[in-house]
Parts: sequence; C-alpha cells; structure tokens
Amino acid sequence: MFVMFTNSSYYLFVGWKANPVEFDSVFNRSRHTISFGSPDIVPIFCSSLPHSTWGTYPHEYEDFATDASFLDHWSFDQFQGLLNRSFEDPKLRQLLLQDKLVIFLHLLGCDTNGHAHRPYSNIYLNNVKVVDQIAESMYNLMESYFNDNQTAYVFTADHGMSDKGSHGDGHPSNTDTPLVAWGAGIRSPKFLAYTDKPDDGFRFVDDHKHDMPTPQNWALEGFERVDVNQADIAPLMATLVGLPCPLNSVGSLPTHYLKLSKADEVEAVLANTKQILNQFLRKSQMKQSSSLYFKPFKPLANYSSVLDQIEDLMSARDYETAMKHSEELRRMALAGLHYFQTYDWFMLMTTITLGYIGWMVNLIIHVLQSYTSFPANLVKRTQVYAKNTSMKVYIIGCLVMGFSSIILLLEKCPLLYHAYVFMTIFLWTRIVHNFEFMKAVWRYLSNMPFKSIMNLLNISVIALFILEFLVMSFFDRKLYTWCFLILGILASTCVAIFIQASSALAIYIWFACWFLSLFTLMPAEIPENNNLVIFSGALVILIATASRWMATNNTSFWLYLTRANKRDPQFSKLFFVQVVFVAISSIMVWLSTSHRSQNKELHPLHQLINWLMAGVALVLPLFSPSSVLSRLTSIFLGFAPPFLLLSIGYEAVFYSAFAMVLMGWIFVESANLYCSEQNGSARHSSVVDGSIFGYDERCLQLSDLRIPLLFTILFNVAFFGTGNFASIASFEISSVYRFITVFSVSVCIIWILSTKFLSF
Repeated sequence: MFVMFTNSSYYLFVGWKANPVEFDSVFNRSRHTISFGSPDIVPIFCSSLPHSTWGTYPHEYEDFATDASFLDHWSFDQFQGLLNRSFEDPKLRQLLLQDKLVIFLHLLGCDTNGHAHRPYSNIYLNNVKVVDQIAESMYNLMESYFNDNQTAYVFTADHGMSDKGSHGDGHPSNTDTPLVAWGAGIRSPKFLAYTDKPDDGFRFVDDHKHDMPTPQNWALEGFERVDVNQADIAPLMATLVGLPCPLNSVGSLPTHYLKLSKADEVEAVLANTKQILNQFLRKSQMKQSSSLYFKPFKPLANYSSVLDQIEDLMSARDYETAMKHSEELRRMALAGLHYFQTYDWFMLMTTITLGYIGWMVNLIIHVLQSYTSFPANLVKRTQVYAKNTSMKVYIIGCLVMGFSSIILLLEKCPLLYHAYVFMTIFLWTRIVHNFEFMKAVWRYLSNMPFKSIMNLLNISVIALFILEFLVMSFFDRKLYTWCFLILGILASTCVAIFIQASSALAIYIWFACWFLSLFTLMPAEIPENNNLVIFSGALVILIATASRWMATNNTSFWLYLTRANKRDPQFSKLFFVQVVFVAISSIMVWLSTSHRSQNKELHPLHQLINWLMAGVALVLPLFSPSSVLSRLTSIFLGFAPPFLLLSIGYEAVFYSAFAMVLMGWIFVESANLYCSEQNGSARHSSVVDGSIFGYDERCLQLSDLRIPLLFTILFNVAFFGTGNFASIASFEISSVYRFITVFSVSVCIIWILSTKFLSF
C-alpha cells in the first residue's frame, strides 16, 4: 500500500521482518516518519530508515486466545506519549513541527480478532468500536497539537475478510477495503441527486466491478463514492504530503480525492505519469541490453513527443486536453510495464510445456520397455540400434545444451531458466534416443487385430474423460459426489458379479463410496463443530477395531485379502497404545476448545499433551506388524491424533471415510487377483503362511490403467474433499489453536497445510 509492487510468497516462510527486498516507499521519501504497531509490519519500512521514529509490541502480544483490541490501544498510547514528551524535549518538538511528516499507526486488533473470533463476534464488533474511537482520538490529538489545518488523514485497510475470518483469495469480500480520506488537500464529498450508484466503467485490477452497496446505516446515501485500486493509495498519500511517488509504485493518482487547481492537478498527474514511464524506460533498457533480439514496445516509441505535447498544452492552459494525454500516456506506460514483465512468458511456457510432454512420453516409453509384454525380439532389435546411435544422440544433446546455455548467459537469464531448458533438452534427447523403439511400437500396434485396436481406443477415451472430469472438478467440487455415487455402484457390482467375491465386501465398498460422496456437498468453509470431531475419534477407534477383527478371519479368501499372519497376536500392545492415543486426542479437543472458549490462553499442560500426542503418534506405525491389514490399521491410527487435533468440524469424519475407501480399494484389487489366480492356477502356500506379496510378478495389462486413474481421483479428493487446497482462504486458522495461539506465519501455515497432507 505504501510501496505498491508485488512481493513473493517465499517471505511467508522466511519471515516478513527478514524481507531482503529493497524498495522505495512513502516513508523513504518523507522528511521524517513516525510509526507504531505490529512487529511483522512496521520494521519492514522503518528498521533501515534513519529518519524514522518507531516502535512495536512484542510478538507474544499477538495471541489469538485473547482480545487483541489492546494492541490498537498500545499503538495509540505510544504515539500520544511521544507527543507528550515533545513538550519537554525541544529537539523532538522541532522534529514534529517540520513539514513532510508521515505518521503511520498499524492497528492489528481487527485482523487478529477477526481470525480468532470471526467478524460477527462480540469481540470483533467491540474492536471496531475501539478503532473508531482511536480514529476520533487521533484526529482530536493531531488538531490540538498542530492547530494549523495542514494535516491530511487517510484511513484504510490492506485487505478484507470473509465471514469465517479468512482472507487471501480473490473474492471481493477479501479484496474490497474501505478508503476514507479527509483534511488538508482533500476534496469535499460530492452530493448526488439520485441514490443509485451508476456504472462509471471503473474496474479493479482483477477486472471485477465493484457492486457492493454502501451500508445504509453509514448514512452516506446521496454522496458520491470514488472507488480506486489499492495501488493508487501510494501516489495519493505522496501527493498529499508533497512527496514524489515511490520509485516502484504502479498506482495511478486518484484525482477525485484531491482539492487542487486545474494546473496543479495536471502537474500532479504528469508527475505520476513520468514516474511510471521511467520504470518502463528502465525495464526496456535492461531488457534491450541483455537481449540478442530485442522487441520494443511500439506504442511508446514516440513517448518524448507526447511529453512535449503535454508541456505545450499546459503552457497554453489547455488543461483538459493535457489531462487526457497524460492519463493516456500513463495507461500506455502501465501496459508497457506489463509487456516487459511478461516478455519471456512465451519462451518459458513453450519450454515448460515441452518439458511436461517430454516427461510423459519418457514415462510411457519406460513402462512399455520395462513392464509390458512386447515381443522380445522387438526390444532386442531396438536395443542394438540404441547402442549404435546412443553416443551420437547424447553428444548432439550436450551440444544443444551448451548452445542454449551460451544464449541464456548472453541474455542474462536467471538460473531457473537454465534448469527449465536443460531438463527439457535432456528429456527430448531421451525420446530421440528411443525413436526406433517408438517406431517399432507403432508398427506393432498397427498390426494388432481390429478388436484389440478398438479396445485400446475405448480405454483411451475413458481415460481422457476421467482426466477431463478431474479438470472440471477444480471448478465444482460437487462432481466428486456423482463420481463416488457411480463408483460405489460399479465397484460393488463388479465385486459381486464379475469377481464373485464375498457379498460383505461388495456392501462395504458401496457404503464406503457413498459415505465419502457426502463431503464434497458440504461447504468449503468448514463450520466449527467440536462434537463432530470428538465423534470422529470414536469412529476411528470403531473402524480400527473392525479392521483388527477382520484380520482374525481364517478363510483363505480373507487371508489373501488381508495378507494376515496367523502368528500375529489378536490384539497387540501397539494397537491398544494407538487406540489410547486417539481417545486422549479426542478428549484434548474438548478440553482445549472449552478452555479457549472462555477467552483464556492455551493451557501449557494442554499444549504439551497435544504436541506429544501428535508427534509420538506419527512414529508408532513404524513398529507395526508386517502384514498388510495390520500395517494399514496402524498407519490409520497413527495419523488420526494429529488430524483430530487439527480439525474443527466435519473434516475429521472425512478422514475415516477416506480411509475406508482406500482400504476398500485395496480389498477389491486383492479380490481381483485372488479370483484370477483361482481361475488360472492354485495359489501359493506362502500366502496362507503370511507372505505380503503372494503372487508372481507379471507384465502390465491394459486393464491396469484403472489403478493410476483411481489413484489420481483419490489424490484430488484428499486435497479438495473438504475445501479448496489451492486457496489459502479455505484453510481455517483456528485449527492450529490447540498447538499454538501466538501469531507465527511459518508455524501457522505449516500446521494448516498439515491438515490436507495428513489426508493424502
């Protein structure tokens, strides 16, 4: 907001205070800056600024378990104390009375309370009143201290918030923020004769139209509302203080806010235009100096003549025409900046696309060569050819890499560009190396019977349909509901009729798939329901107990499905320990939440137990028996405690439903192998004796394509079954409160992401 250029999400993990990016800001340009507030924000701008007076509260104050409104009181009290000290300190008073002074109070209370208690909680609404009182007190304090009517006030926010207390996606409730400006240099509100706000054509950077009506209880009906992009606030503040725009700013000066004469208004817009134009010229110069073949941005080829024309118009006092030309030149300069920011996009996208295609082709070639039943003589012939030509192919590949490296070095490209190009060249070198094998495969497929070719085409169409379905599911999670409803019917039918396995297995598969289908109908914004989390703990124990009981079934069919070992004890000590861990975790969910609901800090004993439960439980599956079902049950119980402690609602039940489907899938594949071997030949006795893999290795068949396709579906459901993994706004920060309540960006994000990865 004070700088207005994008930053990298990398700094979420290294810490904002450690942000090494050098940038210009309104604070840099000021004669002196005074700032108080969050230790995560204020030091970014002031820690290396010699002409600044600033202070922050300790990190420990940012506790989500308490009412954070006192943070806002702290910031105001610090500034008020500074003004009081100035009456006894002549140097401080002289510093305060100089011009071009910037004062910044970062009020974090609403953000912290919104995350912790939701925007409609009493704590949050009270914090809004606190901020309102501080704004009034700040105004009265400034006016009484300076008493010169030369102070401009800008009240705004860096982001909005959804009803559940999150932000980070592109929804208007997160990106639309208030901007209220008054004081010296600010134009008075414009009264409208009608209340309906017309569509003036304004669009935000993300191209959405602002259609959020002004709340009626604000009593602002009939007054014009001027909407701006957030980047425009930096030049607005700089102009109000009489400072040059920050060097890296891409904001356009919102002249509707300023009370200026026509001449001064054009001067201000022209200065803003020149600042953006200089950024464009610098980027153009840098790209031209490092490009072997430079493509300039042609619309700004005659920018100097346009500047001269604007100067002539201003001299002739044709301010309206000069303003139009200035704004048009600024728009073209912004377009030019975008042009050079995306200058290498075509090359990068082409390289990365070829890299992905090359990777997929190499995987297909590897599978065909290593795991399929192509005629042995075909493979031998291609191997002989490969030995004779491999050296030549790889030498050419190395030469192409070297040539590409020289070009990239001359272009002064980042090292990441080299990695993209080298990997793509390597992959396609491998493809050329296997070109004769690919030709032989094509000849083999061409000579296949018509029935086999149609079977291949049908399976390929089904595979493409499933992949397209996965793409569509990114836009509508409810498609997974239909997927598992259909999958439950097909899988249970296949088990009952074609595989002719146990009817209990068919019913189990049908129930598990339909149970999982419910979760993608539920809202991505998970409502809190701790009773559901506690119930899920009991459900986990029930499923694990049923799994252990199945392992005791001594029929040959179930022995094959479970890979059970007769020598394993019926209920091992490890199983009991893991069940106890799940039970304790469920109890800790209730204790920790009850304690926090009373606006108390996280109890140290509760915090210690939660960390121990989550950490030790993840290690216990390493000591589980080697039989398949026992190992899967142990893993299921091992991941349950951390998942329960990180859950706030129905996603805890999703864990059990998802595990049931995964186990069901393993049972179906095992049943299919069992029936195939029963029909073909007698099973090996090692299966009954406890072998994990009781069948010989075989070549892949076309029907095996179902396995990676099902894996891909389940992979996506693990990430998107209870929310939108691609959006940080779909994560619930309150899920980490049982481990930590003091704000820490990296720790909070790691724990939040763990809720999704534990499912996977």
